[in-house]
Amino acid sequence: MNIIRDLSELDAPLPYPVVTIGNYDGVHLGHQEIFRRVRARADAAGGTAVVITFDPHPLKLVAPDRCPPIMVTCEQKMRLIEAHGIDLVVCQPFTKAFAAQPPPSFARDYLARGLGARWVVVGYDYSFGRGREGTIDSLRELGLENGFDLEVVPPVEVEGEIVSSTRVRQLITDGHLREANRCLGRPYSIAGEVIHGDQRGRTLGFPTANIRSTDELLPARGVYAIRVAWHGRFFDGVLNLGVNPTFGKREVTIEPHLFDFHEDLYGDTIEVYFIKRLRDEMRFPSADALVKQIEVDVAEARALLTACPDPLTVL
Repeated sequence: MNIIRDLSELDAPLPYPVVTIGNYDGVHLGHQEIFRRVRARADAAGGTAVVITFDPHPLKLVAPDRCPPIMVTCEQKMRLIEAHGIDLVVCQPFTKAFAAQPPPSFARDYLARGLGARWVVVGYDYSFGRGREGTIDSLRELGLENGFDLEVVPPVEVEGEIVSSTRVRQLITDGHLREANRCLGRPYSIAGEVIHGDQRGRTLGFPTANIRSTDELLPARGVYAIRVAWHGRFFDGVLNLGVNPTFGKREVTIEPHLFDFHEDLYGDTIEVYFIKRLRDEMRFPSADALVKQIEVDVAEARALLTACPDPLTVL
């Protein structure tokens, strides 16, 4: 998959471009259905499957106070999009000048003349152009004027609920990882550098790899069954996300404990996949009581993960 930052980087016309446009934060099942339609139309015409997305998220520029926490970094988003067979991603810098384009100018100058779009595929709730003035109906009319057809993809539902980035964010924030993962089609993940902590987990018999993460969206505080990706391998474990109330801490920490793991992770970046939330974070009357509960958590997580050998299981 090729990635460019601006249409000026195209050195030749694209063969029959089939294009979709969106933020695609989370790359959830609804987004994946759009990518599937783009790929199918491109294949039918021997064409090019193209995704236009934005960096940063448009709301960070036009309404930063209303911008939600982002679920995937730009790097993660590129990796997830590539997995769905896209040929080219235009990771368009979102600037004030870009945001100010009237819908007709965007359709004519960017989609038709800039990309040579032959088909445009969008979600059912798509809007575009200055002030989000452009609608599905106006895009269809602009397509007729500028030589491209339009396909509108209906919403995807999981367990009777429409899948959307807003819904997935709320599920993650509330700790409902089972439901969030089913909407994503994969376990939600965060990445971070392993740093030195206070070594308390080691003294309790459960050493942890404390993580410093820059991801914007963290799940609810609690204990999770997890898988960790490190140097192309996956490792099972449990993770505590919270303030360690038993020891009176206040700063939120992310502390995975990996089963039967004895290698040095300090300074490395790992990716943590949240498979299932086991329980709330709790304050225990003593360290011994905490250790007994950790033993229960470990046993539950081991049984769960052993029964699901696929490293990216969605329960």
